[in-house]
Amino acid sequence: MEIYDLVDSIKNVGEKRKKLLNKVGIYTIKDLLEYLPRDYEDRSVITPLSEVKPEGEYTVKARVMSGTEMLRKGRFTIVRAHISDGDGQAVAVWFNQPYLKNFFRKGSEYYFTGSFSLRNGRLTLASPDYEEVKEDNINSGRIIPKYHLTKDLGQKLLRKLISETLTQCVPCIKEFIPEYIRREYSLAGRTEALFNIHFPESREKFFAARRRLVFEELLILQLELLRIKGEIKRTKTGIPFKFSDADAILDRLPFRLTEGQEEALSEITEDMSGEYPMNRLLQGDVGSGKTAVAQICAYIAYTNGAQTAVMAPTDVLATQHYYTFSELFGRIGIETVLLKSSLAPKEKKKIKEMIKDGSAHIVIGTHALIQNGVEFKELGLVITDEQHRFGVNQRKKLASKGKNPHTLVMSATPIPRTLGLILYGDLDISTIRTMPAGRKKIDTSFVDSSYRDRIYRFILKNINEGKQAYIVCPSIEENSKTELASVKKYALELENTCLRNVRRGLVHGKMKSEEKQLVMKEFSEGNIDVLIATTVIEVGINVPRANVMLIENAERFGLSQLHQLRGRVGRGEYKSYCILVSDKKQGETAERLRTMVNNSDGFDLSEKDLELRGPGDFFGTRQHGLPELKIANLYRDIDILKEVQALCERLYAEDRFLEREENRPLKERLDEFFVGDDGGLTV
Repeated sequence: MEIYDLVDSIKNVGEKRKKLLNKVGIYTIKDLLEYLPRDYEDRSVITPLSEVKPEGEYTVKARVMSGTEMLRKGRFTIVRAHISDGDGQAVAVWFNQPYLKNFFRKGSEYYFTGSFSLRNGRLTLASPDYEEVKEDNINSGRIIPKYHLTKDLGQKLLRKLISETLTQCVPCIKEFIPEYIRREYSLAGRTEALFNIHFPESREKFFAARRRLVFEELLILQLELLRIKGEIKRTKTGIPFKFSDADAILDRLPFRLTEGQEEALSEITEDMSGEYPMNRLLQGDVGSGKTAVAQICAYIAYTNGAQTAVMAPTDVLATQHYYTFSELFGRIGIETVLLKSSLAPKEKKKIKEMIKDGSAHIVIGTHALIQNGVEFKELGLVITDEQHRFGVNQRKKLASKGKNPHTLVMSATPIPRTLGLILYGDLDISTIRTMPAGRKKIDTSFVDSSYRDRIYRFILKNINEGKQAYIVCPSIEENSKTELASVKKYALELENTCLRNVRRGLVHGKMKSEEKQLVMKEFSEGNIDVLIATTVIEVGINVPRANVMLIENAERFGLSQLHQLRGRVGRGEYKSYCILVSDKKQGETAERLRTMVNNSDGFDLSEKDLELRGPGDFFGTRQHGLPELKIANLYRDIDILKEVQALCERLYAEDRFLEREENRPLKERLDEFFVGDDGGLTV
């Protein structure tokens, strides 16, 4: 049996079971052994029947004392077995499982796990799990794994297949972490780790197995990211930019750069003047001034005879960038164009021709920029905004339209540096920590829906003073299951409030791009007082007169998204407010919303968001073009991550290509892992 054999090469796996396993992503023996448990249940504690209390769940070890009975009540069948462990007695019953009538043998000993109750004065166990007592039980008498399933694929079957396959595959499981590393970091052997992650012999062995598998998963990932960065620097020659006097553009900015912007710009310009193409992430809080830095970089590209491409994830953000760049550069003869899928064919053709002949100096757009048929004359700088919404491959596809252009990616979702090294391991990171002078703190409050009328009156007061407001709802259509506020219905219901006479606009993701832009333009020009919207306004909206942000069903959003929405206000001279409405006042939800009230630092909030929601929700790793992590948790395993990063830096310095004898198995695993594989643990 070999690791890459198809799963139907396993004994007792025919076509039907093969299809069931395929449904959960198990196609090969490797996939089966990597199909890690989602949870565990400790059935190692065996409770004597004499100590069992009604309304509790226990595992007992008892003999079947008499022949199993089957009763019929109408359409129902009841199978009943009397059990005893010598100290106490009970009755086990199963409903509509007539095949159990002949399953249990009188006098044989079984494990039973389930909930007990007292019925007619007798201790009764309803529909328990059961397993005959043997030397090698895998469903009882130990810590047992629980897996994600599909219909007709049960836990017992999956445990049996994995247990038997693990035993047969021992010769195939190769150790690839060198002994000196295992010794230094106290790592279990690979075979032992795989056995104990599925069927832990003890809690201690489980934690040792998990540590080993987390370590190896992060080790392979981190080594690959270092290799990507090394390949870029070894094989690609960039376009070294010369720096003429930047005063021409700096003087036109309506503000002076902050210390944080100047530091970031210094790191970026140093990269762009080097022999290798820049590959840098610029992260900063909402309103920290990333766009201004990007504009200066675009100007530098222009003075070096190169074009700049700016890619944004939404029409709204792309259009906002177009207005911002056009206003700054239009007066000095730098041509900025906007390319998006919603343009009329004639206009789209004209813009593509300008891009191709080089008369378009700065090209701003959505995913339309990476489509076939978009050709640049001299693409020297690629900027992607809201990077967490793009994959690595999309970024590379845009960069491939030039000859090794410099790349700057921006994110307004600040992330902890250590996590950033994983998510953006192929990038160098610059961070803007300071905020522009005059940026006002936004008062944030968390209330329940009983305050809604008071909130409306507060909004009306501000509108009467010449200000504007946002109202954000998380869904578009009515959804009775989740009881979310429908944006359309919500807008209609405002007719029955004190806001009925104010000028209202509605914008959501299902509207056509032109419709959205028209509403946004009207709001920006002050012709709409209250904008009712979904999260399409999360980024790229800059309306200085808007000073109130009301977020309905706030529990539906993560902290980072709430912080982005809050950042739409506080952009002008007015005192600004963010009001979070949720009727969920207890538990994790309330904790998250109270964190928003007490914290205005996006970096701190992103840390908390990661802690509360986990990296799976915070950032799906697949959208970064990275392998999906099967066992490592980028928050919980931060200490292991730091150990791995220190080790990788040392390996990279001492044996960059892993050519030493002791490191060769690690290099072979690294090569195998990323060639034709989508990642995850590899056996």
